[in-house]
Amino acid sequence: MKNLLAPGATAVTVLLWASSFVAIRHVGTEFSAGPLSLARLLVGSVLLGAVLVLQPRGRRWQRPVRRDWPLLLACGLLWFGVYNLALNEAERRLDAGTAAMLVHIAPLLIALLAGITLGEGFPRPLVIGSLVAFAGVVVIGTSTSTGRAETWGVVLCVTAAVSYAVGVVTQKPLLGRLPAAQVTWIACTIGAIVCLPFAPTLLDELRAASTATIWWVLYLAAFPTALGFTTWAFALRRSTAGRMGVTVYAVPVVAIGLAWLLLDETPATLALAGGALCLTGVAISRRKTGAPVKEPAR
Repeated sequence: MKNLLAPGATAVTVLLWASSFVAIRHVGTEFSAGPLSLARLLVGSVLLGAVLVLQPRGRRWQRPVRRDWPLLLACGLLWFGVYNLALNEAERRLDAGTAAMLVHIAPLLIALLAGITLGEGFPRPLVIGSLVAFAGVVVIGTSTSTGRAETWGVVLCVTAAVSYAVGVVTQKPLLGRLPAAQVTWIACTIGAIVCLPFAPTLLDELRAASTATIWWVLYLAAFPTALGFTTWAFALRRSTAGRMGVTVYAVPVVAIGLAWLLLDETPATLALAGGALCLTGVAISRRKTGAPVKEPAR
């Protein structure tokens, strides 16, 4: 049963992060990029903090040491702060297909950075799976793109991808010393602090927003943000950053399916082929290499 916990957490993360694309599409009509980022991170931080307070006494707060804080600051600033702001603003300039294609250079960057800085190396299944999955993302982007790409939108997408990759690589060492929920809460809180300058605009947009849209914002904060990032950290703690990075190639595939069901957006045939490539690449990357390591005799 324990062997299924990490794959199960990964599946929950993929589903929640994919659902966020559908929610953001609806919310974006009434909330701009900065206020939406602040709302998600602020509510997510409160929810994660409540979970930590309500934990049993056996799972007490573990105080981060001095060497942990630079990594925590980098993860919170880049992945939770810069990534959300850059991606939300980029999607106001680029169509969804082009944005997805550009942002999903991140898993390749994660595999590269993890191989260099974390000593994970470059296993052949990971390299081949990354390239196959990335090809699938390109196919999806090509099938959904309008053919127009503003330069500033492209720059923002690449910024989001780099922030995402560096955030994951800085998070991985922390999970060997600190609980996943605690790392997620600290990083989420740092991201919320970064977005605090958007508080006045958020208050104005909240007054004008419909009740349904506000509920969608709460969903984004509670599930894709608070729960999704926690299950991601749980799974990352039990896997390598490179393999987990390739797994998120499944996110745009699931997002297309959810948009098909909930928004009645029929995907192009080429997009379905790209989705199949993504899933094939993920499957290849998850293959284990070498002989299994035997447990030492007791």
